[in-house]
Amino acid sequence: VQLQESGPGLVKPSQTLSLTCTVSGDSIRTNYNYWSWIRQPPGKGLEWMGTISANGNTYYRPSLESRTSISRDTSKNQFTLQLSSVTPEDTAVYYCARGATMRGPTSKAEGAWGQGTQVTVSS
Repeated sequence: VQLQESGPGLVKPSQTLSLTCTVSGDSIRTNYNYWSWIRQPPGKGLEWMGTISANGNTYYRPSLESRTSISRDTSKNQFTLQLSSVTPEDTAVYYCARGATMRGPTSKAEGAWGQGTQVTVSS
């Protein structure tokens, strides 16, 4: 399986960050797979943001839930992250990943990951 993130690398404060993950080599509708967004701010560890399951159920990190939305386009085998009202604290490398649970893989040694994309929030 291969995952590839795409989206703008620079977002202004208060705007909505939107990223897409394109999956090849597996279907996002395959049972028992969970598709997650995970980020890593500079100098910090991995932070799970949210997950969409094979049947379309979504799960979010409580501290981000009010600003986060994950959706999917099964015809394109893609899933998308939207994070609203961004601030400079949302600057991070954003990863999409496939895991076996709704919390997503907890390390890069687990599951399958995209290469990551840098998103900077700045005016």
